[in-house]
Amino acid sequence: MHLTLSSERVRSTIMTNEEGQVLYKTSTPFRLGTRTTTLYKAVPNTDSDDMQDHMEAIGEIEWHLIHPSKMRLHGQEMMTNTFIPRHGFRGRKRTFTGPDGLPYRWDMDFKIVRVRTCLNDFLYSSALTCPGTQLSRNDATRQELARSHRRRLGIIGPRRDPSLDVDPGLMNILDTIILTFVYVEKLRRDKEEQAKQSSG
Repeated sequence: MHLTLSSERVRSTIMTNEEGQVLYKTSTPFRLGTRTTTLYKAVPNTDSDDMQDHMEAIGEIEWHLIHPSKMRLHGQEMMTNTFIPRHGFRGRKRTFTGPDGLPYRWDMDFKIVRVRTCLNDFLYSSALTCPGTQLSRNDATRQELARSHRRRLGIIGPRRDPSLDVDPGLMNILDTIILTFVYVEKLRRDKEEQAKQSSG
């Protein structure tokens, strides 16, 4: 599945599918102190007189600077330090267990974010085929299941809006993938901004 983002600022963006249908939306009103990002999902309207889908709040991320942030999804609250803890030398990996009981890992590269499964003996039947996506396997299976793409202005190569490609095998846990993506992509952008400020 290819989701196009209206903005690279994932805390306030609209995500649409290939047909241009809005599937998710995030909103983070400005306020002093703790900010909260709300994740909305398009829900089909049951009213036969009004065929327009409506947006339903399904999750939140309560951002904290000193203490761990909080995530809420479908009424379940999770602390980020235990639900999606950091790993790796520079803390660029975040692992979590999906609602399907399988372990996943987000890798925050300097320019993109991707998610992989962390199982040794598990392979998804379908692989992503979009440009720049790699199926990788190390000693343990590390099949790539989702990848973000930055905006390209089209100066060199074709123009491209920011997007997220998600393996079709993850549709049953897509809400979790989207919420965790918003979290790690915001962290990645923060690290990128810090690097820019320290180098210039």
